[in-house]
Amino acid sequence: MILPAHISSRRPRDRDEAERRALMSSLSRTRAQINQAYGSFNQTSDGDLIESYVFEINALQARYNYLLRRLKQLEVQP
Repeated sequence: MILPAHISSRRPRDRDEAERRALMSSLSRTRAQINQAYGSFNQTSDGDLIESYVFEINALQARYNYLLRRLKQLEVQP
C-alpha cells in the first residue's frame, strides 16, 4: 500500500522528533549526573573515592559527548 506523501513523509520526522526528545532528556539527566559526581568529588578526601569519581566523571562526559554528537547528526539529516 502506498501512503499519501503528507502521511509517509511525516513518519520519519515523527521518529526523528521522538529521538530528539529522548536525546535531550538523556543529555539533561547526564548533565545532572556529572554535576552530582563533581559535587561528590569535591566533598571527599579519600584517595579511592577520588579515583572512582574521576572515572565516573570521565565516563559521564564521554556519554554526554556521544549524546550531543548524535543530536547534532539528527539535526543535520534532511
